[in-house]
Amino acid sequence: MPQVTFSAKSGNKTVTYAVAGSHTETVLKLAQKNDIPIGFDCEDGNCGTCCVDVEITSDTTPMGGPLTDKEQRTLVAIGKLKRAEIEQMAVDDLPSPHRLACQLILRDEEVTISY
Repeated sequence: MPQVTFSAKSGNKTVTYAVAGSHTETVLKLAQKNDIPIGFDCEDGNCGTCCVDVEITSDTTPMGGPLTDKEQRTLVAIGKLKRAEIEQMAVDDLPSPHRLACQLILRDEEVTISY
């Protein structure tokens, strides 16, 4: 099960740890269950409001899954990623540093989610 550290970008030093309950739960749902204030509007990957920074903190290979086509379009539209960066991540098999919390389902990695 993944170990998730939520960290506020606003300078708040409070860190909350939570362990996901299933391999089908999004980071947004996990945050909501643990009273982590990640903003959201659509919960469908269209608006980009729930964009978070993701840092892999474990030595294991990331297993969070690739960006969906919808997530790619949204992250490009909100200026978090460029098409060339997405293509390079696919070639190099690297995880994205930015994800939509409503789309990201973690597997067994340890991550820090900055919101």
